Amino acid sequence: MIFLMVGTHTKPFNRLLQGIDDLIGAGEIRDKVVAQIGNTDYKPKNYVGKKFFEEGDRRKLIAAADVIITHAGAGCIIDSLITGKPTIVFPRLRKFGEHTDDHQLEIAKAFGDEGKVVPVYDVSGIPKAINDVKSIRLDVSGRKLTERLDEYLKAIDKIH
Repeated sequence: MIFLMVGTHTKPFNRLLQGIDDLIGAGEIRDKVVAQIGNTDYKPKNYVGKKFFEEGDRRKLIAAADVIITHAGAGCIIDSLITGKPTIVFPRLRKFGEHTDDHQLEIAKAFGDEGKVVPVYDVSGIPKAINDVKSIRLDVSGRKLTERLDEYLKAIDKIH
């Protein structure tokens, strides 16, 4: 099972939600998908989607998943990595109206450079990433990444 999370941002993330739907419809994703679809008007046709799950239910879905696909929100990524789940990160982008800036690109790159996640920037790359992430062992440990993320988040707070 794949658990898809788009976080709690007020902007929709239809590019990812519809992209996953289209990939399932085309037979490019064969796994069962359950999704936290957040603040969107998109209604999935080929997978189960719910706006938000209670925290306990969300944690159970993360634990049950074979693969996590998430936006590049630090909280969702960390929740996934704590359980040791293979994680694909698909950042929200400002140019599509999915976020107010492109900080998620930096987060996806940082986690990807550390070998913690597989970042994907175009929906067409998701099926390959699913296959790749199932066959590689991501390094979900390490204090170095946590320290770098803390520094990054503190720098963002100073800017805003």
